[in-house]
Amino acid sequence: MGIKVLVVDDSAFMRKIITETISEVDGLSVIGTARNGHDALKSIPLLKPDIVTLDIEMPGLNGLETLEIIKQTFTIPVVMMSSHSGEAVTIEALELGAMDFIEKPVDLKNQSEEFKKEIELKILPLFEKAKEIGQKKEIDKSSVKKEWQKKVPKKVKAIAIGASTGGPKALLHVIQHLPEDLDIPVFIVQHMPKGFTLSFAERLNMKSAVKVVEAKEGMVIEKGTVYLAPGDFHMTIKQNKIALDSTAKILGVRPAVDYLFQSAASLYGSSLVGVILTGMGHDGSVGMGEIKKHGGFTLAQDQETAVVYGMPGNAVKKGVVDEVASLTELSDRINWMIRMRQ
Repeated sequence: MGIKVLVVDDSAFMRKIITETISEVDGLSVIGTARNGHDALKSIPLLKPDIVTLDIEMPGLNGLETLEIIKQTFTIPVVMMSSHSGEAVTIEALELGAMDFIEKPVDLKNQSEEFKKEIELKILPLFEKAKEIGQKKEIDKSSVKKEWQKKVPKKVKAIAIGASTGGPKALLHVIQHLPEDLDIPVFIVQHMPKGFTLSFAERLNMKSAVKVVEAKEGMVIEKGTVYLAPGDFHMTIKQNKIALDSTAKILGVRPAVDYLFQSAASLYGSSLVGVILTGMGHDGSVGMGEIKKHGGFTLAQDQETAVVYGMPGNAVKKGVVDEVASLTELSDRINWMIRMRQ
């Protein structure tokens, strides 16, 4: 039967579309549907789904309220089904513990294949996560030397961070713990569609002591500011300014972590710290290699705390990571470097 999915949506039409699309993906099957949050909470213990897709805007018990109860009561991954008008609520859902989100198609005729691909890419890896931990893969913290402080550059002038699936919650943790007197710039690429990155930047800014902005073309880089790459644009750094472009996707993504890391490595050299967080795929490994070549320091989130270990795991396999740490440890290490190496 494969991975069992419970589809929750108040629209009968969308339930049909989502169900049919999921059923077309190898390894996925819809075990049931629910038309609102109350029905979903009744169905979960009866149907025992592996994953829940959850609509955000529903009458009665809305998506956020339903998500909170699911997270309190069950240990089931939840993927939000979001409309383009609900960016801010979607970001809040990720903060509450949703694993990821998928945009509902607006034009079914032209977006059906894209919608199917999104479902395949964002649901299957969540199930793989459980198998990876159960199998205790060969990559773990012991593969990287522990004496990380000795490798940290004498001066840190910038931090570049890359993330994908599970990244919003991980980034919130890291950025929230940055000191108010941060005296270096921080650059972030989070794989996220256009429109959602603005809401995410605003959320990070509201929840943190530091200034967080969605990056814009030509912005002068300032100390103490966190720059988030806008959805659908690659972000690089040129002559102390933000540069954006919409050249072809690499590894299927735009913005790409690799582009940011490579340009930051060229500018900051041995004074750069690169951080790769939870996410599927291989984006970031080439860039981490460039940071290492220029003498910078690299950190990766560990398998236990990553939602998907693709990006950090691949970087570790390639030997371009100086230190592997849990999300909490990683945040502590970043703060130590900021305090001791400015």
